[in-house]
Amino acid sequence: MIVPNMKLLRLMGACLLITGLAAAQTPKKKRVLCIGAVKGFQHDSTSHGLATIWKLGQESGLWDTFIRTDTQLLTKKKLAGNAKNLDFFDVLVFYTTGEIDLDDEQKASILSFVKDDGKGFIGVHSALDTLYKWPEYGELIGGYFDQHPWNTFQAPVIVEDPSNPIVKHFAKEFVTLDEIYQAKDYSRDKVRVLMRLDENKLDLKNPRVHRADKDFAVAWMKNYGKGRVFYSTFGHTFESWERPDMQKMWLEATKWALGMTEANATPRPRP
Repeated sequence: MIVPNMKLLRLMGACLLITGLAAAQTPKKKRVLCIGAVKGFQHDSTSHGLATIWKLGQESGLWDTFIRTDTQLLTKKKLAGNAKNLDFFDVLVFYTTGEIDLDDEQKASILSFVKDDGKGFIGVHSALDTLYKWPEYGELIGGYFDQHPWNTFQAPVIVEDPSNPIVKHFAKEFVTLDEIYQAKDYSRDKVRVLMRLDENKLDLKNPRVHRADKDFAVAWMKNYGKGRVFYSTFGHTFESWERPDMQKMWLEATKWALGMTEANATPRPRP
């Protein structure tokens, strides 16, 4: 007859308990779906940008990133095989251009994903140059592309909301090499602007300047129903994605969109 070693059994039980508690306390990694679908202008930095989102998730250990150049997963319908639909994900990232392929069910699913499910949406650069024929998308993201008057240039930026966790690491004013979009159908009544161009350092006589109010936002956030939306015009250049402060912005924006941090998204006038 084998007599159990009670001391050993107690030790094994304690180890199992500790292992179970550690597993219970380890937060489950979130899932981010990045869409690089294009129906129009091709951005060479799309792959680099979405790979950076992947890298930030891996390095932080906070999320896994799924990168697609098609729109198949943008649905709440059950998909064949092991394909995942929107219910599987926590944040949707668009680095897209043009009238990408979406049917009515997919459009309704995207809106519900954010508005009803309380998930996140992040728009990168040309996400503003996307889906003009779907007005609800413009409402979701906060506006539409209306030229880039200065093309790629050394853009003078002012941080308007220096206490916001997404941008508080930036200097109050800085310069970055990027292509800055001018937005239309955009209003500070609907979004909280985090950063803008310094209008006093711009060539406002450029014929492609359409905003009489000289308001050129470069990053904003908003609540959309139960969900969270962040957009930034940054990301056209490889240099932008290589900047540590820009990578930090995308990291913090994703954390906020995932509900991991809190920030005031209440719209307000220009300071």
